Amino acid sequence: MTQDDVPYLPRGVRTQFDAVRKVDVILGPERVLVLDQVGKAVVGRLDGVASLAEISADLAQVYDAPVDVIAPDVTAFLEDLRDRGMVHVRPH
Repeated sequence: MTQDDVPYLPRGVRTQFDAVRKVDVILGPERVLVLDQVGKAVVGRLDGVASLAEISADLAQVYDAPVDVIAPDVTAFLEDLRDRGMVHVRPH
């Protein structure tokens, strides 16, 4: 995944609050993954328009952290979700 790639949630994948567990989750076909606060912030920015670099820059501003610290973590998280089929990526 490059910084110019645009990650997005494919059809059939969505986020929601699980009232029973009282946690945010990402739901896919026959999959449920619990999201922490940062995971929710990352997934919440997957609008199909913003590039990975733009998402990382936005999160760096929100969390008042250097983008060069944020970007590798965001990339690794989204690559993991991509490998699980929960995120798709298209070139910018």
